[in-house]
Amino acid sequence: MKDLIAFVMAGGRGERLMPLTKDRTKPAVPFGGIYRLIDFPLSNCINSQIYRIVVLPQYKSQSLTDHLEAGWNVFSHRIGHFLKIVPPQQRVGQDWYRGTADSIRQNLFLIDDYRPKNCLLLSGDHIYKMDYSLFYKYHREKDADLTVALLDVPIDSANKFGVAQVDEDFHINGFQEKPEKDIKTIPGDPDHVLASMGIYIFKTDVLVKILRSSQHDDFGRDIIPRMLSSYRVYGYPYRSRNCIEDYVYITSEDGQRNLCLNPCTRDSGYWRDVGSLDEYWNANMDLTGVDPYFNLYGYNWSIHTYSIEAPPAKFIFATERKEGYRVGKAMDSLVAPGCIVSGEVRNSVLSYNVVIRSWAKVDESVVLDGVEVGRNCRIKKAIIDKDNVIPANTEIGINPLEDKKQFTISPRGIVVVPKGFFGKKQIFRCPA
Repeated sequence: MKDLIAFVMAGGRGERLMPLTKDRTKPAVPFGGIYRLIDFPLSNCINSQIYRIVVLPQYKSQSLTDHLEAGWNVFSHRIGHFLKIVPPQQRVGQDWYRGTADSIRQNLFLIDDYRPKNCLLLSGDHIYKMDYSLFYKYHREKDADLTVALLDVPIDSANKFGVAQVDEDFHINGFQEKPEKDIKTIPGDPDHVLASMGIYIFKTDVLVKILRSSQHDDFGRDIIPRMLSSYRVYGYPYRSRNCIEDYVYITSEDGQRNLCLNPCTRDSGYWRDVGSLDEYWNANMDLTGVDPYFNLYGYNWSIHTYSIEAPPAKFIFATERKEGYRVGKAMDSLVAPGCIVSGEVRNSVLSYNVVIRSWAKVDESVVLDGVEVGRNCRIKKAIIDKDNVIPANTEIGINPLEDKKQFTISPRGIVVVPKGFFGKKQIFRCPA
C-alpha cells in the first residue's frame, strides 16, 4: 500500500493506569509477558503490508523510544520503508502536542514530503488484530473523505468513547464525544452504541485542508462532528468486516488439539482499550486459558516485538525438604523466558526473568520483568511492576484493608505494586 502512511499517536499519559505510567508513556506499558502495548498496532501494520509508519510520542517517551529502536529497526529506507519516531518539535508554535489532531497538524511537513493519497491514524495503546488492508479497501469503495472504525459496545460504556450514528449504508450522520445523556443507540438495539475505536483513514488532501484551516486539537471532540455536514464520512463495522485468517489450534470435543486454518479467527473481533488498571488486567487475563479470548499463538498474524536474550523458563519440580514437598508449576499461564518457577502459578502472566520461590502461590496476577516472589508468599489478583523483590511470607491481594494502606487498588479490587516498591535485586559480582 504505497499510497498510504500510518501515523501512530503514542503520547498518552495514561493517568488511569497509574502507577504503571509513572515512569513510562501508556504505549510503552509491558503486556502479555514479552510485549509492549504499541507492538499490537505496529504488528497490524506489518501484517497488513504497511511499511511507512510514523510514531508520535510525547509523555515520558524514553522507554518507548528505547523499545522501538531496539526491536523495530527492521525497515529498509533503500526501498522506501521506514518507522520514524517524531517527538514534538514546536515547528508551528511554542506548544507541545495539544491533542490527537494537533499532533498530526504539527507534522504536516512529513505529509508534504511523502505525499500519500491517504493517511491511516492509529492509537498506540489498543490490543487487537486488524487487517488494515480490508479497512482501506472499504474506505476506497465508499469514496470516503474519512472512514472511522466502529465497534458495538454496551450503552453503559458510551461515556468512554465517541459515539456514531449511521444510516443503512453506514454513512455517519451524527457523532457524540463521550456522551453522558441523550445517548444515541444502535437502531433496534437500545442496549448498544457504535463506538469509535480511534482508528481513522483520511484522504490526505481533506486532512491537510481541515487541519490548516482550523485550530481544533482533537479528532473525536472537534474534527469529526464538524465534518459531517460537508464531507463524506463513513463508519467501518469492525466486527463484521475484519477477518484474520490464521492457523490456530482448535480443541475438539474429545480434548484433542488440532492445528487448522481458520478463515476468520475468533479474535478477529477482539478489541480492548486498556485505559484503566481493570481493563489492563482483564486484557492480560484474556491471554490465559486453553482457548484464550485473544490468541498469541497464530502462525500468519504474528505479534512482533523486541525480544530480550534470556534462557528458557525453568520449573523446579518435586523436591522434598524439611519444609515440605515442593512443586514448581504454572497452569493456564504465560511464562516468559528467564523465569524460574519453584512455587505454584495459576491464570497469570509472568514477564522476563521472574522468580517464584518455593511454596509461593501466584493466582490471576500480572508480574512484570525482574520480580522475585519470596517463599510462602500469597499473591492474588495483583499487578506487580518491575524490579521488586517481595519478602518471604508476604500477602498481596488477600487482605484489602491492609493492601489499601500501601498500594493502589482498582475499582475491581486489583492490587498494584509500583516499580521498585520492595527494592530491586542486588547483583553481586564475583571477584576476578
